[in-house]
Amino acid sequence: MSKVLILGGMLVALSFAGEESIKLKDGEGKALVEANCSVCHSLDYIQMNSPFLDKKGWEATVNKMIKAMGAPIKQEDVPKIVEYLTKYYGKKE
Repeated sequence: MSKVLILGGMLVALSFAGEESIKLKDGEGKALVEANCSVCHSLDYIQMNSPFLDKKGWEATVNKMIKAMGAPIKQEDVPKIVEYLTKYYGKKE
């Protein structure tokens, strides 16, 4: 096996190291968020941004992921995803 393949495999493994420890809060919409958001980035992105984003912020973020980043999120899932993110990870006033 080539050294490049071995090194590449190690880098991929390292990039996901610790990912299993990120657990989202239980609630309606959690599965949609996990299935859609983790395709492109780690779930810690949600936790890191939770102090800053209210409903409008999460809505803008999800729409940015779809329009600017090409996230394959179905339009009918957007309200459910935004509702979950707002309820469990929305900015606390």
